[in-house]
Amino acid sequence: MNRQEEPQEIDQKQYNLNLAMAAIAGQVGLVTLIVIVVALVGGLALDKYLNTKPMFTIILMLASVPVTVVLMFRIVRAATSRIKPSVKQKSQSPTEESNRE
Repeated sequence: MNRQEEPQEIDQKQYNLNLAMAAIAGQVGLVTLIVIVVALVGGLALDKYLNTKPMFTIILMLASVPVTVVLMFRIVRAATSRIKPSVKQKSQSPTEESNRE
């Protein structure tokens, strides 16, 4: 019975990891979309207000690239630090236990 439970446990852990990775990808995609839309709308608004047709739109769109990369890095780093690998503890041999003491 123990052998049947192990694959289910491994499958469940893999499923949870896949779900976490999908959530991270979704967060990164949403933040990227928001940054690009804000840069586009802000650039168009500034160009309309200052009557400088494509200048601010192009500048803000180019500036959004490094902002997006930095935000993406921070999101992924924060999310992966919360994911803890599951390490099964092996039973130590008697020699390892005596060396430890």
